[in-house]
Amino acid sequence: MNFFTLSSLRREFDFRLAGRWLLLGSAVGIISGLGAILFQNLLMFVKEFATIHWMGLQPGEPGGEVAEHFFSVGAFNPYLIVLVPAIGGLITGFIVYKFAPEAEGHGTDEAIKAFHKKRGIIRPIVPIVKLFASAITIGTGGSGGREGPIAQIGAGFGSFLGQRLGLNAQTRRWLLAAGMGAGIGSIFRAPLAGAIFAAEVLYSSMEVETEVLLPATVSSIIAYSVYSFSFGWDHIFTNVEQHGFSNPLELIPYSIEALVLAFAALIFVKSFYGVRNLFAKWSIPAYIKPVLGGLITGTVALLLIQLTGDRKFVIDVLGGGYGILQEIFQNGLLNVSLLILALVAVGKIITTSFTIGSGGSAGVFGPSMVIGGTVGAATGYILQLIFPGIPIHPSTFAIVGMAGFFSAAANTPLSTIIMVSELTGNYSLLLPSMWVCTLAYLVARRWSIYKSQVPGKAYSQAHFGEYSYDIFETTLVEEAFRKERNYVTIPSTTTLDEIVKRAANIRQHIFPVTDNDGHLIGSFTTPDLTQALMETGGATRTAVDIMSGAWLRVMPRETMRKAQQIMMDNQVEELLVVDAHELPAKTLGIITTADLLTAYNSKFAQMKFGNAKPETALPEDTSVLGRITLSDVLERDLITIEPEATLGDLVKIIIRSKRNIFPVVDKRLKYYGIILLNDVREIMFDNKLYETTLVKDLMVKSPDTIIIDEGMNEVMKKFEQTNAWNLPVVDRYKRYRGLISKSNIFSAYRNQLLVQAG
Repeated sequence: MNFFTLSSLRREFDFRLAGRWLLLGSAVGIISGLGAILFQNLLMFVKEFATIHWMGLQPGEPGGEVAEHFFSVGAFNPYLIVLVPAIGGLITGFIVYKFAPEAEGHGTDEAIKAFHKKRGIIRPIVPIVKLFASAITIGTGGSGGREGPIAQIGAGFGSFLGQRLGLNAQTRRWLLAAGMGAGIGSIFRAPLAGAIFAAEVLYSSMEVETEVLLPATVSSIIAYSVYSFSFGWDHIFTNVEQHGFSNPLELIPYSIEALVLAFAALIFVKSFYGVRNLFAKWSIPAYIKPVLGGLITGTVALLLIQLTGDRKFVIDVLGGGYGILQEIFQNGLLNVSLLILALVAVGKIITTSFTIGSGGSAGVFGPSMVIGGTVGAATGYILQLIFPGIPIHPSTFAIVGMAGFFSAAANTPLSTIIMVSELTGNYSLLLPSMWVCTLAYLVARRWSIYKSQVPGKAYSQAHFGEYSYDIFETTLVEEAFRKERNYVTIPSTTTLDEIVKRAANIRQHIFPVTDNDGHLIGSFTTPDLTQALMETGGATRTAVDIMSGAWLRVMPRETMRKAQQIMMDNQVEELLVVDAHELPAKTLGIITTADLLTAYNSKFAQMKFGNAKPETALPEDTSVLGRITLSDVLERDLITIEPEATLGDLVKIIIRSKRNIFPVVDKRLKYYGIILLNDVREIMFDNKLYETTLVKDLMVKSPDTIIIDEGMNEVMKKFEQTNAWNLPVVDRYKRYRGLISKSNIFSAYRNQLLVQAG
């Protein structure tokens, strides 16, 4: 018997999905790997020219990265230590602010922002500018790492590929994150950590973007293979002392180290953003600011050299700074004093803050490794004296320190544990690394070096659509409608004249109809009423004659999704809330589109904040409402009428239009007021008034007007203050531009949720 055929295999295995991601992931991985090769070569070229040949410095290198020797070592020139980083800052500032301001700072943060807030879109020029700007910044002595640049370069290509192939926002985001992981996995020769980092760094909580993991894994492996084929397969750090975990008592000093690292991470983050905020307040050209950052960076390095007389290790406050780590891993503290460790750690915090905080282009992972490694080694040295009976090795505390520090600074404990193991090739320290990273992360969750991280998926625009569906499907009508809202009930024998009088002064658009015993028997809407008035003999009809055959109703235990669907299918803005389980049926109230919007906003805020805090439009707004513009909801095609027009003219317009509101606008577009259908129903069939009554005598002033350039936050505030359903929009010269209704805002809000989901 033939158990397997080609068609049966196709049913059992998803070859199409596997092939798709293998192809897309490999494409991102190849370009990311080639980008990493180009960036590394360019960085080494600039570094050897500026730092080695020009300054006359010989910074140490990690054992797995051998210098290419493009230039010979020049004579030591202390003044150039200050001048060269400033020159690098000038060139970087010009390139960045001339072509792509997004390339300033540490690129990983910008990639995270593009994932959450820009629908996975990065301008194609950004990774190109980032490549050159970061190579110049780091190569000329600016303190920074390679993770930010290569993350933005890989993410940029992933975004570019997604855009060129016309992929949806969700897939584009995945490719962006895969490119970020591929870049990091390649240049640090840590493919597993790169893939996990791409999924973990997006959130400040323990949430992980699980959908990113597999695409990022494919891309990271391919990128790592491409890069290592050119630069070798060794770990970044070689000849690392192999000391494992052999005594449970070691957890005591490791716990102390975790707290020290968390405190150091807090200092780093506060210093970094303190300097950044300081430079942001300076009213000088943006491209000049990196020059000042470079001057301060070089000055700090020169002062440390003059203070210690050491050029071999203290110069690691410049550039990447991995030389001191290689020395610690290989020889312990035989050649490095406690003072040098402390000065390099403090100096690296200062120089990184001024290099990147001033607008320079570099990453923060490399400096974090140096700071964490030196702080960890110093902590291990001191704890040796405090706990002489416990086997403590400063080199192992340095390795664990690298992981713990970045875990606390970036809220990325999982990927950091793997990253440090792959960097050093020491997997025997996984247990203490897990312990230290976990403790450091738990006490440091209130801050992060990556400001674009969001606490969880509920905060990310990438998942707004998912939560929209959940909220609408799980929130009941009885939770959404306003039970205290007053509404008018119409007895079935009420004449149209009487109905018009009752409806004239209220905003209600749907009316329940009751029999002689007060039992609900049907309903009608304002369009039904208008149509009845238009028909011959309408004045003699009663409420029961104009009731709709299909009740526009919803029950309290039905979902908001059901209410929303009924409104959309019938093009109405209100529904009756009816308890149909009682016989006869009982009207409980009216639910409106505004109720649905308010309920959704409240539920969504509860998911984000733990309470009913409303969404507000912030300067860099991440709320759904904040991404809606007036152009999204503005009705420009409403029929308008001039103030000198007559009632007869108005009636002709009413017959042609299905609307119940008419802006009063003259030929110069000057706005005067509005005509509401409810206000003219009583007189619109009095032929004697057709020629003598003017529109300007019938119109009313709207409770407020909206200025065309106002934000949606201000628009919603005006709707809430006036309790209006419609508001006119004018420009600064009071010229009419259109009308906004609550229902249009609700529709745009709902559409925005779907768009953000991709």
